[in-house]
Amino acid sequence: MTQLQIFLDQQLFGPGKIDGRGKLFTAQALDRYRRAHGLPINGAIDQDIPLDSVYPVYTTYQIKQEKKKFMPYPSLLELIGERYHSDPDFLVKINPGMNLEKLKPGDTVRVPNVAPFKIEDCVENPKLPVKPEFQSRLITVDTKNRMLDLTEGDKLLASVPITPGSTSLPAPKGTWKILGICELPNFRHDESMLNHGVRSNDFHMIPIGPRNPVGVMWMGLNKPGIGIHGTNSPWNIGRTGSHGCIRVANWDIIRLSSMVTEGMKVIIK
Repeated sequence: MTQLQIFLDQQLFGPGKIDGRGKLFTAQALDRYRRAHGLPINGAIDQDIPLDSVYPVYTTYQIKQEKKKFMPYPSLLELIGERYHSDPDFLVKINPGMNLEKLKPGDTVRVPNVAPFKIEDCVENPKLPVKPEFQSRLITVDTKNRMLDLTEGDKLLASVPITPGSTSLPAPKGTWKILGICELPNFRHDESMLNHGVRSNDFHMIPIGPRNPVGVMWMGLNKPGIGIHGTNSPWNIGRTGSHGCIRVANWDIIRLSSMVTEGMKVIIK
């Protein structure tokens, strides 16, 4: 199951956090991968799914030390969990005998063999350049199944789990477009805006970083206060609510940002 989750993650059909258990998001990602490749959508893990391409299943990561002027991770375990798209509890499980709560620079940890999300490669950019070749692409937000699909014509390019609003503040259904994409955004915390969609003078600016409430990427829509963005709690994607926005794990939103552009259509249904 871990091998399947890594495979799907590598193909950008996100299974959610890698935890070796493979529940709803893994099943949905598998179905979408099969659909994208013209395979029967039967939930099967058979010869059509080249799991052997994931070898070895695990690799190692040696902790390094860097100084950054943004909101840091509260622990090295969280840093490694997000870097390797993994549930921290799963990392504890595959590193028996190590105290992952007391990690320090120089320690080596066993991790799933995924392309790491490198927070140190993120740079402040208030407006990513427009990519005209992507403007015909479409993002579809499935609020029922909590998945975001990226398509180009009839081709499904990627699909990732999301948190689409909440019961009290659902994601706004309809057809929208991306007004702009910002990497490493600040977050203007304004309760009036969050709860009622109206700006007030009572707000706080929260600095950039992976534990900023909107994570490492903001894709603003032409609906005030609503966007597709990262998160400060990637392990809770699909399990908690948001204030109407579409919340995506940082490791997924940073990859999606290289496949989309300002001006693209977004359908929320």
